[in-house]
Amino acid sequence: MEYYCSYQDRCYKDVNNKLNSFNLIIEAREKILAHLIEHNFINEERFAKSFARGKHNYKNWGKNRITQELKFRDISSRLIKTALDEIPEAIYLENFHALAEKNWQSIKERKGPKKNKKFVDYLLRRGYESSLIYDKLKELDN
Repeated sequence: MEYYCSYQDRCYKDVNNKLNSFNLIIEAREKILAHLIEHNFINEERFAKSFARGKHNYKNWGKNRITQELKFRDISSRLIKTALDEIPEAIYLENFHALAEKNWQSIKERKGPKKNKKFVDYLLRRGYESSLIYDKLKELDN
């Protein structure tokens, strides 16, 4: 389990699910989890920060999507806020604009409600804020 945690940052929930798959008795599972936490193999803050950076930089996810995924992994709101602070606002906006423009160009529809809907839906799925999306839509639709 140390190797499993050291090769990639893991959250408590991921490690607990993995241990459950081994059908261990409860005492053994708890002892392993305690050991991993004590020796810093499981660190929720480190996991949340690297998750947020990685998903934004490599998958171009927005803050809403990152927040939802971290909540799904039972990460606290305080740690989610700390993790989102890892993404510099300038880089976040730069990535958003680049992704939005690329998507706008790739949509085959002519200008109109159908193209606008595809554009908005794509960026909402990516987890970007609706205010950002609609401002960008106004800019591109002119």
